[in-house]
Amino acid sequence: MQVERSEPLRDGAAAHTPSVELAVIGLGYVGLPLAREAAAVGLKVIGLDRDPKVAAGLNSARSHVDDVSDDDLRRMLAAGFTATTDEDCLARAQTVVICVPTPLNGDGGPDLSAVTAATHAVAARLRPGQLVVLESTTYPGTTEEVVRPLLERESGLKAGADFALAFSPERIDPGNTGHGLRDTPKVVGGCTPSCAARAVAFYGKLVDTVVQAKGTREAEMAKLLENTYRHVNIALVNELAVISHELGIDLWDAIRCADSKPFGFQAFRPGAGVGGHCIPIDPNYLSYKVRSSLGYDFRFVGLAQEINRRMPEYVVRRAQDLLNTADRPLHGSRVLLLGVTYKPDVADQRESPAVPVARLLRRREAEVSFHDPYVAAWTVDDVPVPRVDDPRSAARDHDLTILLQDHSSYDLPALADTARLLFDTRGRIFRPGVEVL
Repeated sequence: MQVERSEPLRDGAAAHTPSVELAVIGLGYVGLPLAREAAAVGLKVIGLDRDPKVAAGLNSARSHVDDVSDDDLRRMLAAGFTATTDEDCLARAQTVVICVPTPLNGDGGPDLSAVTAATHAVAARLRPGQLVVLESTTYPGTTEEVVRPLLERESGLKAGADFALAFSPERIDPGNTGHGLRDTPKVVGGCTPSCAARAVAFYGKLVDTVVQAKGTREAEMAKLLENTYRHVNIALVNELAVISHELGIDLWDAIRCADSKPFGFQAFRPGAGVGGHCIPIDPNYLSYKVRSSLGYDFRFVGLAQEINRRMPEYVVRRAQDLLNTADRPLHGSRVLLLGVTYKPDVADQRESPAVPVARLLRRREAEVSFHDPYVAAWTVDDVPVPRVDDPRSAARDHDLTILLQDHSSYDLPALADTARLLFDTRGRIFRPGVEVL
């Protein structure tokens, strides 16, 4: 059990007055919106990214993140924001927030190399009185077992006495215009009560509601719980989609009916797979923690992964069946994929199920083309996929069109009118002659 030290955090302001109130490490889809919100409320913000092209682009008001526009960047720059690759900027900040990627390694376990690199950079410049927050998604225990020891060992300072350390899971939803950073409650867990108080006070400047967790492990678990919940329920409806098709049941109508219940049910819908950084990745962090600490598997996550990973194969099999009904083999057929991003109306392609779908179609020697209003060029296994300019006219020329992502710019009724065969994996076009997942 941790016991908070009675003395307050020592303040190093007398020895070194900070010139910025916030330094954000990692200027991607999490870090850049955080920097924008902080600049908007009047904080002096500096952003650190290891990619010189990213830093240069941001300093020229060119955004690489869907949710931050070039106009947003111009306002940030006018407010004093700057991006840099110089780690020495960390010594000048009152608060440092780590927002670096946490992908999986080759064995499917957590890759914390970016987190540890960022922590080393902070530790080398850590001053008394600073607040350090990890926002990168990770397994429960990372803040206490990885970040804290590195900071304390390399700086000689103690968390809770000399500096504050906390974890606050990011809740950025790319493309979501209904819920932004400010109106999405922020979970915060500190290594000690004084650490938590510092983090709560900081985030209270940026968001409307701050939810304080018991500690860092609870805050880390909250993030994994959110996305594991989604992962498991998507797997449930994906399995039901397969079963319902075999039983002759319209699952989409069943979901619509079930969703009319005002309590006890939340609608999830099937698709060609799961994409993005969170759902395909985060549950693996929880599985790793269970397996490494407890010695057994988290079976719910394993089963959900198995179901969701086989959905691209199922989509291709259904596509082949649909072509067979028109007396066409998949081999040699021209197949058009519409929407190759992982969710509607964003350019983000991370973990998109379109990739395994295209790969499987190619293995069966189909001729694959694509269209996506947010993607100018697309490669699968280092081989470019031809892009069509006009999806409606291309649907007329291709043997089969597969709607993988329902971007709002697509005229779905017109596509249904012109496509030779149309396979809708998003459940958007219910009319005769259209195959729905």
